[in-house]
Amino acid sequence: MTLVKVALGARSYDIHIEAGLLARAADFVAPLSRGRTMAIVTDGNVLPHLETLQASLTAAGVASEAIVLPPGEGTKSWAQLESLTDRLLELGIERGDHVIALGGGVIGDLVGFATSILKRGCGFVQIPTTLLAQVDSSVGGKTAINSRAGKNLVGAFHQPAMVLIDPAVLDTLPLREQRAGYAEVVKYGLIDDFAFFEWCEANAPALLAGDPDARVHAIAHSVAAKARIVAEDERETTGKRALLNLGHTFGHALEAETGFSDKLLHGEGVAAGMALAFAYSARLGLCPGQDAERVVAHLGAIGLPNGLASAGISASGETLVDHMLHDKKMDAGTLPFLLAHGIGQTFLDKSVDLADVAAFLDTQPRA
Repeated sequence: MTLVKVALGARSYDIHIEAGLLARAADFVAPLSRGRTMAIVTDGNVLPHLETLQASLTAAGVASEAIVLPPGEGTKSWAQLESLTDRLLELGIERGDHVIALGGGVIGDLVGFATSILKRGCGFVQIPTTLLAQVDSSVGGKTAINSRAGKNLVGAFHQPAMVLIDPAVLDTLPLREQRAGYAEVVKYGLIDDFAFFEWCEANAPALLAGDPDARVHAIAHSVAAKARIVAEDERETTGKRALLNLGHTFGHALEAETGFSDKLLHGEGVAAGMALAFAYSARLGLCPGQDAERVVAHLGAIGLPNGLASAGISASGETLVDHMLHDKKMDAGTLPFLLAHGIGQTFLDKSVDLADVAAFLDTQPRA
């Protein structure tokens, strides 16, 4: 087993990574049950994994109650938050209890937020079942739902008690979802780790084909990188954690334009957003053009969107910038952007002119 610690003082927790871990999840979560029924929140796409988890709990003498929600980004909503919290209250969840989030980023985000407000805060465990959730959203304590104004605008920082990652569950994940998750893997190389980006270039095909060693390395390296950054800047107050948002400002605007639907998965939006961030950096003379081209080429080679056209976006630059105005990172009327001096050299720029961003986007090929 690979073990990564998120060092946050009294809120520290461990990330356990091992193939087959789901079948013995009770070894880790049973001590949190306090002899009470544990609630498991999941979605309709994860039912086989739910059976495995419940069998593990039953064998350990732990009763469980499953709450199955609809799959998809639409579940991160006020309506589903209300429904989930009402159901958890009906089950008699107490402040000292732990709710299990079994699923992708949508389930993890929703359960994390629900438990942050239920009884003014109870515990939860992350068991992510998608590559994107395993390498990114299950770690770090950012929880949220979407609103009409934009993505993740209503939420809280709420750290899990632990994260259990079973790379073998990815065997059932569609290739499109695996590619979307890979965008968050390669992101760590683009931020500040050129050597890992080179590893990604060489090993992405094996990773997406299900190679066990490549999976474990990619997941462990990614969560260790995120754990280090979160430990330095848990609530994104110093600017360090903001680096994890590479590609997200552009990407969230693309997701908003597609209605936060399966027309453009979150990881696909991030991939296109990272390509645009590097292209914009090159336009500004901050980043060598060959680095931007290398990023675009790599994302395209593995089947991810690497620009507006491949993301299916035809909207104008002005329209996309209007979406950005609802970004939660807006500060005193300005929007910080993650730009790059090169691969592995990302930085936060608080002086970007949004009109110039719109003009840049208008130069990009469209669907």
